[in-house]
Amino acid sequence: MSSAAISKDAPLRVQNLSKRFGDFEVLKELNLEVSTGAIHGLVGLNGAGKTTTLECLLGMQSFGSGDIRLLGHTPNHLHRSQGGVVSIFDSPSLHPQLTVRQTLEHALLLCEKPVRSPEEVESLLGISQYSQFRIRTLSLGNRRRASIAQALLGSPRFVILDEPFNGLDAGGVEDVMALIRKLNHEEGTSFLLSSHQLAYLEKICTHLSILHQGKIVVSDRVERLFNQQTSRLQVHCDDVVRACSIVQGIPGVTIEDNSDAGILTLQLLQVDSALINQQLVQKGIMVKQLLWERASLTSLFHSITARDAEIESNDQVSV
Repeated sequence: MSSAAISKDAPLRVQNLSKRFGDFEVLKELNLEVSTGAIHGLVGLNGAGKTTTLECLLGMQSFGSGDIRLLGHTPNHLHRSQGGVVSIFDSPSLHPQLTVRQTLEHALLLCEKPVRSPEEVESLLGISQYSQFRIRTLSLGNRRRASIAQALLGSPRFVILDEPFNGLDAGGVEDVMALIRKLNHEEGTSFLLSSHQLAYLEKICTHLSILHQGKIVVSDRVERLFNQQTSRLQVHCDDVVRACSIVQGIPGVTIEDNSDAGILTLQLLQVDSALINQQLVQKGIMVKQLLWERASLTSLFHSITARDAEIESNDQVSV
């Protein structure tokens, strides 16, 4: 499930990135690629190195070894992208005493190639009604909207968003996701989204990478990741013993549990639940109910982090 060879044409290429804080190695020869036109999610446990990775990409932190190219530029020369790279971190850094409009007008003066007006980006982010509000009076969600609005005065080709859904209500999350899709589909903007909100990332991302213990351990297109994960199916039927004998010969089916309560639990790898139902019914099994739990980013993430934690624990015991 690891990504293929790094492409020279990718807007973001990270090769063998290593970073230490004293004796602690935070990043261990990390490799990451974001494809042109991708909405790429980056997930990991607290302390996995997500924020450190983003700060290295943007030249906010030095690193020991490795190579980073963002739109072909190293972190120390991102200014040469002429506004092509935009980043917004978890805590918006806006002057608290300025109004939303003043913030945007000031940013407009610094924008080398503005393509949108303050009024337009306020409308895009749904904050027109807050135009004359001081930043300090806004909720965290609306400060985040103002930060994104500021970034979109230009026409960035690559956008990095750190925890983009924090502080937003359900409507705000939908608005931000709609904006990301709009910029991605209509303008070809590529995104790197770092977030703990796995369900939201699964909903919007085309690609996903899992950062664990300083390395990217999984990286691929979303559909390919989930096609390689097992789904769980609970079969409620009248004869569990005979149902077991029927399904155990089907490729991609593993019997997880066969309960005396008339419940057969199966793990399916690229097997449709309809096939299981058909096989059982044709052999005279009365299927009362099928409960299907599909593979998800949450289940994939937990399986990887739990597996590695168990391996690490066993290694420590054996020493």
